[in-house]
Amino acid sequence: MPDPTKLTVVLVHGAFADASGFSGVIRELTTCGYNLIAPPNPLRGLAGDAAAVRSVADTIDGPVVLVGHSYGGAVITQASCGLDNVKALIYLAAFSLDEGESCATVQAAFPPPMLADTIRPTSYEAPAATGGPDGYIDPGWFQQTFCADLPAEQAYVMSVTQRPLAAAAFTEQATAAGWKTIPSWYQIARRDNAIPPDAQRFMASRMGATTEEIDGSHAAFIAQPARATQFIKSALCEF
Repeated sequence: MPDPTKLTVVLVHGAFADASGFSGVIRELTTCGYNLIAPPNPLRGLAGDAAAVRSVADTIDGPVVLVGHSYGGAVITQASCGLDNVKALIYLAAFSLDEGESCATVQAAFPPPMLADTIRPTSYEAPAATGGPDGYIDPGWFQQTFCADLPAEQAYVMSVTQRPLAAAAFTEQATAAGWKTIPSWYQIARRDNAIPPDAQRFMASRMGATTEEIDGSHAAFIAQPARATQFIKSALCEF
């Protein structure tokens, strides 16, 4: 059973991935004595996905820190609003939206990333979504787009096990922004081909986040788990 006197770190994955991507970070954090949870992110729509993560965080006794990667950042941004036990938001190459923004609109002012050319729609409607197809990364371009700093064999396994994102989730507008009242930290990936690094810098600056940059891909937290964990711990030591 989790110890309610200890901080609980909730790790929220993004699109085209699952919680196993946090394996290295989990191994690093386990030695530090924190409670750890890495729940599944449904990837069906921002409101529903945020509600799912919020239901996890809201039932945790004791202080909580939410960590989001990629689309998971948009989810923790909305899920955290109004939760008194959430003490910090940590973004790893992630979306931090304002009210009325979507993952599509927040990066529209920046040159489109490689992902814009390598994402593919399914031929079927996205199950349990509001309409439209699922989107997935073309397997032939997965490594370059998502995880260019991982070994080819690992990238291949990730490409064939990727979890698609309902296309409607990418354009769904946020209705709340927890970072307006909750302290935030942001690790920018300098060689990100999925979210433009300049868009990441914009989002981090707008939040007034404690920020660092890592020389890595969109999946830098997988390629460099010790570095990602060090950044996460720099936030956790504040509580």
